[in-house]
Amino acid sequence: MSEKEQPRIVIIGGGTGLSVLLRGLKKYPVDITAIVTVADDGGSSGRLREDLDIPAPGDVRNVLAALSDVEPLVEEMFQHRFTNSKDLDGHSLGNLILAAMTSITGNFTYAIQEMSKVLNVRGKVLPATSHSVILNAVMEDGTVVVGESNIPEAGKKIKKVFLTPEDSEPLPETIHAIEQADLIVMGPGSLYTSILPNLVVPEIKEAVREAKAKKVYVCNIMTQAGETSDYTASDHVKALYEHVEKPFIDTIIVNKTNIPANIQQRYDEEKAKPVVFDINRLERMDLDVIAGDIIKLDQGVIRHNTLEVAKILYSIID
Repeated sequence: MSEKEQPRIVIIGGGTGLSVLLRGLKKYPVDITAIVTVADDGGSSGRLREDLDIPAPGDVRNVLAALSDVEPLVEEMFQHRFTNSKDLDGHSLGNLILAAMTSITGNFTYAIQEMSKVLNVRGKVLPATSHSVILNAVMEDGTVVVGESNIPEAGKKIKKVFLTPEDSEPLPETIHAIEQADLIVMGPGSLYTSILPNLVVPEIKEAVREAKAKKVYVCNIMTQAGETSDYTASDHVKALYEHVEKPFIDTIIVNKTNIPANIQQRYDEEKAKPVVFDINRLERMDLDVIAGDIIKLDQGVIRHNTLEVAKILYSIID
């Protein structure tokens, strides 16, 4: 099947969840465009963003690595994080390369394109916006928390998130990809700090709302302290609807497998619990609910099973 004939899938998100999903999806004959948040302000990304006034490269780096088709050692080098160094401690090589390429070209998007060639990336990787932005959260008590890394630490219920500058613009290619997509996928990933930072970019929000593609949300398996404590699956969807200002999701993918008791105990320390999949309420929201065995244990950490989720997504467009 030629690339022009392949179904076009747009994946919107960030963090580990997006990278995990893409590793499975790239094995299928699909044309992938990943739209990635650049609002991270912690760790290596935050330091580079503050020092060089560039969009945060960390989530983009992870997605490039996930979609790459290179020798494992090359990917490992790209993802390598320095330790025991006064100046480089905490920085990953991939972040430094993206920062260097941005400095050379003066264009963060061009830096991503060039790295995509070097890493033989399967698909397109586009930042949600091509300039530095700050994620802010309005809490239920009216206080405003500034900075992506500070939001989960506030210990308060989130009402909404927004970017500054509020009129941040996406790339024309991003809007075109959304308009031409056969399937648009949100998640998995941190609801307020990985997925919604993309959807609150005004033109992206409008494009997703009006797109003709079928829209799918891959629901998180566990709640996240400081973001989605006690959230059910329908609460996740409700938050998405409130930010996009319209019901827009057709299908939700949820996990139907019980979490082993010993793994739940580990997550108790993080104040995280399995998301309650309130299927009756989801169906009342006119959602097509797909419940599958979609979890995988990775060294005691619960991840989405990338192959199972990718298989479900491909079956939706097929």
